[in-house]
Amino acid sequence: MDTKETEFLRLIGENKGILYKICRIYQDDPEGRDDLLQEMILQLWLAFGTFRAESKFSTWMYRVALNTAIVFFKKQKRRPDNEQLPHNFERAEEPSAAGEKEEQLALFYKAVQQLGKVEKAVIYLYMENQPYDEIAANLGITPLNVRVRINRIKSKLKEIIKTMNYEY
Repeated sequence: MDTKETEFLRLIGENKGILYKICRIYQDDPEGRDDLLQEMILQLWLAFGTFRAESKFSTWMYRVALNTAIVFFKKQKRRPDNEQLPHNFERAEEPSAAGEKEEQLALFYKAVQQLGKVEKAVIYLYMENQPYDEIAANLGITPLNVRVRINRIKSKLKEIIKTMNYEY
């Protein structure tokens, strides 16, 4: 392996959590997440030569991965829905605390799926505990706009989740 490839793999390994979270936000099913992850890594590798280290690698990687996810999401929306219904609809009688937490997390990610692309990016960066200034810089908006959007997104997510709970 050459040094460029070794460096790329090291940096991806150190920051892979970013990729997994973006996949989880933009893709609901495991196969879609796997496809998106593969596409993001490919695009990162193709663009790796353009990384000038003027910012942190994680910031650059986030931007490339997010743009890839948005394009991937748009392409997927154009395809007909091939989702199959599960054959077994039975639920466990008493979910464990861990199972309940997983269910809540799945519900949250499903709600995030209904947000717009910029809203998804804002909530992702907010969940990563990024300062408002850095969120604003990543998205090309003002820090004040970030605060307003976060509050609106939180309210929107609460309403979406409330609606989803009524549907069950």
